[in-house]
Amino acid sequence: MLTIAAYLLVIFGPGAVIAALAGARGWLLAGMAPLLTYCVAGLAGPWFATIGVPFNLPSFLVATLVFAGIAFAVRRPAPGEHHWDWRGHTAVAVSTLFAATIGARTLLRGMGELSAIPQGFDAVYHADGIRYIAETGDGSLTGMGTLNWYPHGLFYPNAYHLVASLVERLTGAPIPVVLNANTLLLPGLLALSLVVLVRRFHGRAVLAGAVALVCVAAATLLYDSLGGPLLPFVLGLALTPLGTVALREYLRRPGLDTGFLLAASMIGLLTIHSSTLFAGLLFALPLLANRAIGRNLLRLLPIAAVSLVAAWLQLSGAIGLASGSLPYNGWPTETTTNKAVGILLAFQRTEPHAQLWLSAALLIGLIAWRGLGELRWITASAVLLGLFAVAVLSSGNPLVKALSRPWWNDPTRMVAMAAIPLCVLAAHGLAEVQRVVRDRFTMRWFAPATAVVVLAGFFVVSNQLYTTANAAIIQPGYGPHDGIAEDDLPVSHDEEQAMLELGRLAKPGQWAMNDRADGSVWTYALTGVRTVAAHFDRALPTPEYTLLAAHFRDYDTNPQVRATVARLNIRWVILGRGGFPTGPHPPGLLNLDGLPFLRVAYRNADATVYQLLPGR
Repeated sequence: MLTIAAYLLVIFGPGAVIAALAGARGWLLAGMAPLLTYCVAGLAGPWFATIGVPFNLPSFLVATLVFAGIAFAVRRPAPGEHHWDWRGHTAVAVSTLFAATIGARTLLRGMGELSAIPQGFDAVYHADGIRYIAETGDGSLTGMGTLNWYPHGLFYPNAYHLVASLVERLTGAPIPVVLNANTLLLPGLLALSLVVLVRRFHGRAVLAGAVALVCVAAATLLYDSLGGPLLPFVLGLALTPLGTVALREYLRRPGLDTGFLLAASMIGLLTIHSSTLFAGLLFALPLLANRAIGRNLLRLLPIAAVSLVAAWLQLSGAIGLASGSLPYNGWPTETTTNKAVGILLAFQRTEPHAQLWLSAALLIGLIAWRGLGELRWITASAVLLGLFAVAVLSSGNPLVKALSRPWWNDPTRMVAMAAIPLCVLAAHGLAEVQRVVRDRFTMRWFAPATAVVVLAGFFVVSNQLYTTANAAIIQPGYGPHDGIAEDDLPVSHDEEQAMLELGRLAKPGQWAMNDRADGSVWTYALTGVRTVAAHFDRALPTPEYTLLAAHFRDYDTNPQVRATVARLNIRWVILGRGGFPTGPHPPGLLNLDGLPFLRVAYRNADATVYQLLPGR
């Protein structure tokens, strides 16, 4: 709970101050706060790194003060919007908190415990990055990558990791706890973002309450993406609607204050993950097209120019990565066109059962789309993102792969993006049911009563917002499942214990040789001990790893191996089992028992720690 409380403080506190000084109030202030916090961290870390300033709590507070000063300088009193009464605000707040609680409960149920290690391919990179920034203060965009792609690293947007490093410093919590605490907040952040979207586009309070519940029920929006787990992407996706809100505020009343919020929103999405900015642009494109697009594009030029300068490090890094040597192959075609459409409409991709109550609500919402008022554009957004997702799911066309490269041509990401407007339409379907029932009676008390009945009814018939089914989607990413025993997980409990023991044995600065295909790649994240391989990813292996993986066991007779071991200060070897992919260890790490230069320092059923004997 301490880690979650620290996350709430770090995510909402600085951004709320900046938003308030910029003139935001009410729901807009609450919604913009997290995105502004990530904007500050995402810009401060890389720019501080260029001038040799470490990223830590004091330097982050300095950056927050700078942004707060800018916000205060550009503020302008804005007219309030009061189309909800106090009962509406209260009901929406209760719905949002309830949705956040249900979503967090679903995730925790799938995880098993807050300290569970995410078993997905990508998790170790994010875990390593958080510890790296917390230990070194290096907020550069390539620093995290030096753990696996040394000495120069690879570009990766790092706002997610920068903010998480502050939480780690404040709490001292284990890195898996820091990762999972942020994940538990994602349903609440998503619900809040969509509530703010509905509020600022003058949607009814019942629609806002409905969208909070619907978005945490949809399997294809959050839960499918956590198998990777695609942590920065899902965080950015949860905050994506806020970029559209900021765009609406600026187009409605262009000014320095609204321009500041728009630029900060766009930069915030970019610094969390490059692809979420592009997703936000696609999501908002129908809104732009629905207005005088030429005039609006001219109005946006100053915002684009300021954002380009402020986020130059991120933009140049993304361009460099796209044009560099990192291979891009995309994902294979997953299904047919008809089945792809079914995936979107049934909110069902990997789970065994369709979410039919969501589908029914979506059907009503599509039929009654004209009743969305200022949100009618979101129907076109659903069509645009839906068609894009269908193309990625069902077509291997080179053009489709090229257009979807910002998302690695990943069907999971594309379906999740399309699910956002589809959830708004499904929520609109529930709101329309409430409106039809309400309009049949004239009693004043009956309107709020119908809202409660409809939303509570949806909660009941959907089996508590599909909590059990969605938790089952999460569970394989954190523990044994479908015949895969604990010992066969990529990172088993015994491997974790061996890594922790290595952390107690190793002295500062000592490295360990390991196999990148087993759970030992988590060693640095769990203990701070560097390993030769720090990621399951086999792309662009370092010459050191390639050499040692093939010839480490020839240490006594191979001068090149001895020189590499000495240069990296390798004093340990840790070997586990399982991983990505499963299979035997590389030749250089086979049959190490009995070699004259090694001794067994620790062993359990799944892992062994060897020590390189002193003087060798």
